[in-house]
Amino acid sequence: MSAPVRVWLNRTYSENVFFIDQLRAAPRPVEIHATHTDPDSPVLAAADFGSLEPDRLSPEAYVEFALEFCARRQIDVFVPRVGQLAVAVRRRDFEAVGTALVCPSAAAIAVFESKTDGYAAMDTIGLPTPLWRHVRTAEELLAAVEEIEADGGRPCLKPATGAGGEGFRILTREPFGLRRLAGAPDATVQLDQVAAALAASGGSADLLVMPYLDGPEVSVDCLATADGRLLTAVGRAKRGRRRHFTTDPAYLEPTRRLIEAFGVSYLSNVQFRHHRGRPVVLDVNTRPSGGLHQLRLCGLNLPWAAVQLALGEAPAQLPEVEFLGADYTLVSGVQPVLPRQTLLPRQAPAPACERTAAPVPAFEQVAPVLGLV
Repeated sequence: MSAPVRVWLNRTYSENVFFIDQLRAAPRPVEIHATHTDPDSPVLAAADFGSLEPDRLSPEAYVEFALEFCARRQIDVFVPRVGQLAVAVRRRDFEAVGTALVCPSAAAIAVFESKTDGYAAMDTIGLPTPLWRHVRTAEELLAAVEEIEADGGRPCLKPATGAGGEGFRILTREPFGLRRLAGAPDATVQLDQVAAALAASGGSADLLVMPYLDGPEVSVDCLATADGRLLTAVGRAKRGRRRHFTTDPAYLEPTRRLIEAFGVSYLSNVQFRHHRGRPVVLDVNTRPSGGLHQLRLCGLNLPWAAVQLALGEAPAQLPEVEFLGADYTLVSGVQPVLPRQTLLPRQAPAPACERTAAPVPAFEQVAPVLGLV
């Protein structure tokens, strides 16, 4: 039997237990290493070797930790999430210890580190983006809100950096009242409160104001070569519980232009929503999405294909995505975590716990839904 391919996932999302499952489905042996600062991350238990990593390191210190980890564990392929940009800058140093990176170039990552830089770059090449305004002061906030309201939009606010829906708020001029205390909490915040907070910040804020965008949300998962040539892209559309796959050119063509214009290699994700019925790019992630595993319903194993590309191999023939799978939804399940008594304190300077793990039950499953007639 050939030696296993050693793959390391650092401080990644819980959903990437499924990324690990897909690597285990590869036709070659794969040995999976995972690290996290959270001892209860299910990814640690799902990996063959789960370890704690040091917390609160500077980007430069984190890269030194990562280089030492790769050399000591003889890691063949590193899939970085935390510290992705700093790691990509040192790509040649990782190659020198025998480790290939599954992440885009530092230049491509840097474009999308800030949403303002990303939107500006996409506007430059004519990609469909929503109206957006970068604000740091109360005056800029009020001007952006008035512009969006005059255009018939509902203004929203979010940080210029960050992942997912972190910090997203819908702005309202309606004063706070008891009605807001009824029902489920929502993401609405009073405009005057935000303006006051900005005035008190002394211009240190870094925010985006945009109109609220309609659904469905379409998340396009991508696989590209090391030089940014798109090989495969499939969209996952969701509205409420229901999800389905799409290869509509309205989403895939802007995605191809984006990936190839900025050289976004290996695994990435481009998110769309709609403004007055027109798809617009909401966000660009230069890393694999948490929902990437759902593409297995289309016969795709993109995690393993990305590892092959990083190793300089041609991926096994990627099937033409003709069968998109039935509509589906997501349901929760259970996922083991490591016993706490095996773990050393979170500030351990080096990996502190290891175990060999057998395949485990899924934390999130896909389930079919009925067709609507």
